[in-house]
Amino acid sequence: MKNRKSLGQNWLKDRDILLDIADSASVEGADVVLEIGPGLGTLTSALFKFFDKVIAVELDDRLAENLPKSFPGKNLQVVHQNVLDIDVNSLDLPEKYVVAGNIPYYITSPIIQKFLHVDRKPAKIVLLMQKEVADRLAAGPGDYSILGLSAQIYAKVTVGSIVGREFFTPPPKVDSRVVILEPYDTPLANESVMALIKLGFISPRKKLISNLAVGLRISREQIMTYFEKIGLSENSRPADLTIAQWVELEKLVHKH
Repeated sequence: MKNRKSLGQNWLKDRDILLDIADSASVEGADVVLEIGPGLGTLTSALFKFFDKVIAVELDDRLAENLPKSFPGKNLQVVHQNVLDIDVNSLDLPEKYVVAGNIPYYITSPIIQKFLHVDRKPAKIVLLMQKEVADRLAAGPGDYSILGLSAQIYAKVTVGSIVGREFFTPPPKVDSRVVILEPYDTPLANESVMALIKLGFISPRKKLISNLAVGLRISREQIMTYFEKIGLSENSRPADLTIAQWVELEKLVHKH
């Protein structure tokens, strides 16, 4: 079936890679997986090796109609809808479930944010995405971004296998990588900290003290007193701070 470029469709057909992704998604006690963008059903087939039921969310009407024909007798539920518009509470999901998918590059961040903030969080989220984005999500101090911090505050983030573009039909312009997110019961920081992080990254390449002076409308001298208390130098940049340091910085700013 011809892919639709507008929906970012690139078919992954390598059986070993698909089974590796499905295996990464498996969680003890989780028998149901919510699959995003099943497409031709290649990952769906692999997921059935590890899960009893697949709830497949597919926006493409042709694919949503044809998918059940590939899995007669299997416990497959197809939801013809944009995953970003779905009310997770309306789905027939057990308390413990998993999210998996080979997702379009252009909606990677909204998908991650959606499932990290739903009331009924999945036990695990396993996604195949653009390698560059995957690496940003799992980056450490010195390479942090708003995307990475906003994910790591809410989940343990690890990267899995790299999947070369040659394994897709048609081949995309970039390589892909598996990302595994395991949501925390309690986030590592609150929304006030996230708001401060966004201010800090107004100009990611500039010094943090400059960004905060503009964003918070307080003097560099005052900000420097905060930095000294948590061991930051005047030359610190937004990408350098750990989540714990952002939390401490927000406490000091809040007191002010």
